[in-house]
Amino acid sequence: SRGPVQDPAQLYSMHQTEQELGHPVLIVGMTGFVDAGAAVRLSVDALLGQLPNQPMVTFAVDELLDYRSRRPIMVFAADHWEAYSEPVLAMHLVRDGAGVPFLLLTGPEPDLQWERFTRAVVGLVERLGVRMTVGLNAIPMAVPHTRPTGMSAHATRAALVAGYEPWVGTVQVPGSAAALLELRLGQAGHDAVGFAVHVPHYLAQMEFPTATIALLQAVASCTGLALPVEALREAAEQTQASVAAQVSQSEEVAGVVKALEEQYDAYAGSRTRANLIAEPGAQLPTADELGAAFERFLAEQGEDEG
Repeated sequence: SRGPVQDPAQLYSMHQTEQELGHPVLIVGMTGFVDAGAAVRLSVDALLGQLPNQPMVTFAVDELLDYRSRRPIMVFAADHWEAYSEPVLAMHLVRDGAGVPFLLLTGPEPDLQWERFTRAVVGLVERLGVRMTVGLNAIPMAVPHTRPTGMSAHATRAALVAGYEPWVGTVQVPGSAAALLELRLGQAGHDAVGFAVHVPHYLAQMEFPTATIALLQAVASCTGLALPVEALREAAEQTQASVAAQVSQSEEVAGVVKALEEQYDAYAGSRTRANLIAEPGAQLPTADELGAAFERFLAEQGEDEG
């Protein structure tokens, strides 16, 4: 026996009287799972940093997090503890550029009680009249930074992601709380969509605003929300210029990128595919090979600079 089922509603607190929201969209942007290029984190930063918002629901993180696997930062000053970066898992009420309200679930992905957490969020979806839930993700892919940014989409109903080609058949992958939430929402009859932007895996460990722009544009197109992307364009241009400069200084890295460009053009061009996913048997450099090449290049730069 698993013992008594705990009330999911006891896992969160409402911080304001529920107001008229119409039928809002819920965007899920939790951290802790794969976030290549920090695209999800940068998306959340853009939404909370540039749009009016306030916390509406907070979750009991003490019941959901394993602090020893993700230790929060504390500040020690001379002879005392001065500050503690308290982890917060919350649902914010945000208004887009046109004043339309939507909800944004942010914070660390739960380590514990996934099913109870999922039941709590599904309950909030029903309580607040959410019309669609949209999950954000960013995955490393064998694609070049010099080509259009690809996107994978999945949903509880195929019609919700019409126009996006399936990128894989049936596979087993490590789960996430956001993926489980999408599954459970579909089983409960609610619409849910997930977008995973493709980030060149040799850039997966750095901030890549180009992917953030693509992710927010996909969400905006799907939901009709007016989301801030213009402020990200300057950062994206600077990052692209920086990467281009590094590539131009290393024949080895330039060769890797050129091979990816040729692979991309061969498949995306001849097959008129919107996104590149390497075909079985394609001779692409591995993530380790790409990462090692860039690490060697950056190490050499560091040595040159003393």
